[in-house]
Amino acid sequence: MNNQEAINWVTFKEHLLMHQGLDLQFQYTANKWVDASYHITEIKQAPIVSVDCGGKMNSWTEVIIQLWEPTNQQQDRAMKVAKALSIIELVEKSLPLNPLATVKIEFGNSEFDTRQMFPNKITADGDSLVIDLRPDAVQCKAIERGGSCGTTDTGEECCTPAAAKPIVELKNLAASASCCTPGGGCC
Repeated sequence: MNNQEAINWVTFKEHLLMHQGLDLQFQYTANKWVDASYHITEIKQAPIVSVDCGGKMNSWTEVIIQLWEPTNQQQDRAMKVAKALSIIELVEKSLPLNPLATVKIEFGNSEFDTRQMFPNKITADGDSLVIDLRPDAVQCKAIERGGSCGTTDTGEECCTPAAAKPIVELKNLAASASCCTPGGGCC
């Protein structure tokens, strides 16, 4: 599976179910692999509600699988897909996971800052099911909707700094002898 868009939970789980006898391996960048001694430490479900720069409310759900590499525990073989599925089953007994939620894998180690990544490719390769990860990216939802980032319906710029307000000079009217005195003509 090569994925241009984020994969949802039900599709991700279907890939696991099809390859239960294989070793589950994760590649987090080119030629860099999560050590085979990794653990799935938790599975999180995160409902996200946001308002974007154009003022539009957005909502979605993410299922985040957190991986942890213990230090100094090199192993030759990663956990079996079946073992990962048993962890998922345990989680789903307490927390029903949204089948349409976007899947992310959270990982970091001493050489790679912790981040959430998307499964990009899921490939059965010999004895392994390899999940190739790609980094999450910041995006402008207004542009994704076909609009332009930075302009509201009224033409105001929403993503640029507000225009400087004109400086108003205050005058001390009391200092002027001809103003606001009886017969001065200011009233």
